[in-house]
Amino acid sequence: MTRRLDRDTTVSGLMAEFRAFADLVEGLTEDEWNTPTRCDGWLVRDVAAHVLGNIVDVIAGEAGHRSPDDQAHALREDSPADYATTLRAAVDALEPRFARLTDELWAAPGPLDRTIGNGVTMLWYDAYVHTDDVRDALGRPAASGPGLGAALSWLRDELEDRVAVTLRLDGYPEAEVGGGGTVVTGDPHRFVLVATGRLDASTLGLPPQVNVHGAH
Repeated sequence: MTRRLDRDTTVSGLMAEFRAFADLVEGLTEDEWNTPTRCDGWLVRDVAAHVLGNIVDVIAGEAGHRSPDDQAHALREDSPADYATTLRAAVDALEPRFARLTDELWAAPGPLDRTIGNGVTMLWYDAYVHTDDVRDALGRPAASGPGLGAALSWLRDELEDRVAVTLRLDGYPEAEVGGGGTVVTGDPHRFVLVATGRLDASTLGLPPQVNVHGAH
């Protein structure tokens, strides 16, 4: 599995992921903007609104105060081009705040009973998987790159107390989660889909608890 990400790598990678998301949606047609996604009840525009909502809430000091559905409802009305402009401006405002984080702050408690560092990594994970949701809805290939590694890193920690698996995923060192258990091999992207409930856990012979968005 990928090594745990350091502070500078995480901050720079997250900002690049957000800006790539703006590039992805900026030129979408109205039909593409209103395409259903695999996120239940959400169109592409709703996924995009949630991604922006995360940034808006962090800047406002209100991370975790709104549900994803609340974010989607509040921020879904812009056109793709206007949305991309708003997202880039929000990222420009967020970046210096995260760049000022010290190692001590990175390890300090933050919202949602997480360290600040884990919360920032979760933002990168979330941006990556929602970029992938949009690409899937539009019939485009799955995204890979650093965002995939960030998602795997965050999921590994999130799953530690949920399941016992040994990950031998293509392109990543072996990693034991929860002390090790059922061996999972092959495509790391497929594992992300399973671990986020986008594919059924039985696809990899794993229990439902591997879905980080489900109940323990």
